[in-house]
Amino acid sequence: MPTGTSIYAIPCSAGRPKRRSQRRATSSLSVRASTDVSTVTLLDYGAGNVRSVRNAIRHLGLGIRDVRSPEDILAADRLVFPGVGAFGSAMDVLTRTGMADALREYIRRDRPFLGICLGLQLLFDSSEENGPVSGLGVIPGVVRRFDSSKGLIVPHIGWNALEITKDTQLLQGADGHHVYFVHSYHALPSDANKDWISSVCNYGESFISSISMGNIQAVQFHPEKSGATGLSILKNFLSPNSSGSKVPPRRKASNLAKRVIACLDVRSNDSGDLVVTKGDQYDVRDHSSSKEVRNLGKPVDLASQYYIDGADEVSFLNITGFRDFPLGDLPMLEVLRCASEKVFVPLTVGGGIRDFTDANGRYYSSLEVASEYFRSGADKISIGSDAVFAAEAYLQTGVKTGKSSLEQISRVYGNQAVVVSIDPRRVYAKNPEEVPFKTVKVSSKGPLGEEYAWYQCTIFGGLILLGDSKRIYAGKWWA
Repeated sequence: MPTGTSIYAIPCSAGRPKRRSQRRATSSLSVRASTDVSTVTLLDYGAGNVRSVRNAIRHLGLGIRDVRSPEDILAADRLVFPGVGAFGSAMDVLTRTGMADALREYIRRDRPFLGICLGLQLLFDSSEENGPVSGLGVIPGVVRRFDSSKGLIVPHIGWNALEITKDTQLLQGADGHHVYFVHSYHALPSDANKDWISSVCNYGESFISSISMGNIQAVQFHPEKSGATGLSILKNFLSPNSSGSKVPPRRKASNLAKRVIACLDVRSNDSGDLVVTKGDQYDVRDHSSSKEVRNLGKPVDLASQYYIDGADEVSFLNITGFRDFPLGDLPMLEVLRCASEKVFVPLTVGGGIRDFTDANGRYYSSLEVASEYFRSGADKISIGSDAVFAAEAYLQTGVKTGKSSLEQISRVYGNQAVVVSIDPRRVYAKNPEEVPFKTVKVSSKGPLGEEYAWYQCTIFGGLILLGDSKRIYAGKWWA
């Protein structure tokens, strides 16, 4: 790995996203302990996207010094470790680069440390994820998978409530508030680690949601995606002498919370600007003499406003994605980059995420397309038409090929990084026995007085309808 450290902070361009492909430049600095209270050291070992953590730190007014060598860890005044990916893979990288020993020594010296998600799990003795795999061994205990045998949905994804068990500055004002979790494995409380635990959370069973001992802090949730509460927690660590960010009033918290998700359809207008729009089956033009694309506002501006108004998640759907090559859609990638600098809740993006072959014959897998979105700031990828095709193929053959976009992306980034979005169409039936699908009784009868209906999947904005494992070409339908 290259040695030295780098500090950089590039603001997002204002107005319409510019088409650009240049990488951020870095400058090499000599390794030494920082005396700049406005800078924090970030351990990004290259296993995943930590853009959201970077953006949250910059939003709070601090610069970032990246770890490039074990010496950079030991020289840090404050260290943030946002672990991403699988436990075993992370430990392999840390051990191979000498950073595992540096982390143990940094923590032994009781230097300010904040681990996030996997950054908490790695502190324990071991994990059962593809293991057992040995961890850093700082905290006694084993990291185990949630038990799905009794109907518990794994991974644990969503906003869950914290129960504070120890008075710490890090979690000041956070008791009972909801924060954002996304994980399949968790650390269990025990007599051996009870002195470390600062909060717990419940998802089928009680698990450790944060630890604190001296200057060593770690959280299982994602503060950078937990809105105002999460930013306040981050600020408590980054600026311990400040009053912290404003925390919203406490609401009654009881396990997983209902979520409000703002879904924005995005496409280019006739001037080439990306706008938020709406219409029937992607017919988004005004039914007037102008025939212009309906312009409801700029994507980044609207996403930011929805976040301020309390949205728990923002989803972008690139509704020209099935016609355009996503990796060439630099404005949409820039929308993600800019939105991730202003929106501190999960960002989902969909539209055109599938295998592609460009005009030059170069093949791109859906994994490559998704990876570019993740690097640009997406937390989750939404797959629509390709998911329906994969389901059709499986129903016909009963075989999982491992080549579908669902399988490729989830294998690398985890199940929690992929969601399926399907446009359903209601099909009415007079009698449930008439169709081979599950029907429901409807409160409002169909056009011919039908009392039952089943839901048919559609692709490409409803232009093609799918039912069972046979493709039905039915032209446009109107909701």
